Amino acid sequence: MAVNVATTTRRRTPGAAKWVEADIAVVGAGVSGISAAIEAARLGRRVVLIDGAPALGGQSVGAIIGTFCGFYSNGPEPYLVTHGIVDDILRDLGAQGALNPIRGRRNTIIVQYNEMALARWMEEAVRQAGIEIVLGAVLREVVRDGGRIRLLRLATRYGDVEVAAQGYVDASGDAALTWLAGLPCRQPDAPIYGTQMLLLEQVDEAALSQLDRAELQARLKRYGAKYGLTREDGFVFGVPGAGLALVNMTHLAAPLDPLGASHQVLAGHALADAMLRFLKDQYPGAFALARMRNYGLPGIRQSRWIVGRHHLLADEVRQGIKFPDAVGRCSWPIELHHREDGVHWEEFGDDHMHWIPLGAMVPPEADNLIAAGRCADGDPAALSSIRVMGPCIAMGAAAAHALDLAGAGSVHQIDMAALQARLADNLQRKD
Repeated sequence: MAVNVATTTRRRTPGAAKWVEADIAVVGAGVSGISAAIEAARLGRRVVLIDGAPALGGQSVGAIIGTFCGFYSNGPEPYLVTHGIVDDILRDLGAQGALNPIRGRRNTIIVQYNEMALARWMEEAVRQAGIEIVLGAVLREVVRDGGRIRLLRLATRYGDVEVAAQGYVDASGDAALTWLAGLPCRQPDAPIYGTQMLLLEQVDEAALSQLDRAELQARLKRYGAKYGLTREDGFVFGVPGAGLALVNMTHLAAPLDPLGASHQVLAGHALADAMLRFLKDQYPGAFALARMRNYGLPGIRQSRWIVGRHHLLADEVRQGIKFPDAVGRCSWPIELHHREDGVHWEEFGDDHMHWIPLGAMVPPEADNLIAAGRCADGDPAALSSIRVMGPCIAMGAAAAHALDLAGAGSVHQIDMAALQARLADNLQRKD
């Protein structure tokens, strides 16, 4: 039987942009943006979540980070320091068998996760919360009227979109909203290196369990240059029962120019191939049959961030200064990737806790804009301790509640006691 499918011939004609109106607009759908969007939706706010990728999850999914860091305190009996969506993720992914807690590393608990399970959790949580999403959207223009952001203009392959909201969260990772609003931003004078993660399959788990990390690093130092590798440290985490290994042993720069950033995707994948060759040659028992399951996108640690009302300092992190406007806490080490060949670590003691002030998340010249995640303000060493997923989620929640309290007013004039009461679990809870 013949099947006829009708078609229509069209020619593009300029048209009006798609209009979206919300109470809170979140730019960036990584963990900090997901946290902000879900928290705001739970407050009954109309939320629109925007990302340049065609999927949710940011680096937690796209760059296959693979480990939740900064969720727990330090010491022999760590407790959760961030709650909100952390509780939901641990409950739901744990029930699926998609988590593997690792105790003792960095004096805390690090949790391995399945990136596909996390991606689906985010999608379902956003869908069920009734959050509007605009994916594959490039932020082209920010309209600002004095201290207030009024409008975002976005470009997608399906046409332009304009978003108007009462409050805005910059969870873009590189302060894209703040930058395009014409507000001052910081960039590091020297590179802060990112990582091309590798997820390998068909790994021999028994052989991998015998791999000595110090000896691995010694071989990297001795033979790495032969493979085009420059980093001399890092780790390989096996995934029990799965024949998988997560490899974090590369360094690559994070350029902010469009051509450089594009080229880095290809450079990162070539670097991943070089690392796999090194592992196969040096450790055939574990990696002879290993192959790449997923390259992912090059991971970015620090690129560009806001100038906030408070500039968080490394010494404030080391001393555990508790700020009057604290909105989150963390005990993750200073983990500064400022050398191509290695990482500067400063681990903290069992009772250590450092704090994230709201002032590091709010540009002084903007009344309805809050930054969350790695584009909060601080010196590079301080940011290296609060850019991991636990504190990023805490900052997302704080941004949602601060904007909810500010309403049509200013984030610089909200009731801090009321905000901290809402965030009590992330500031005080120790169970």
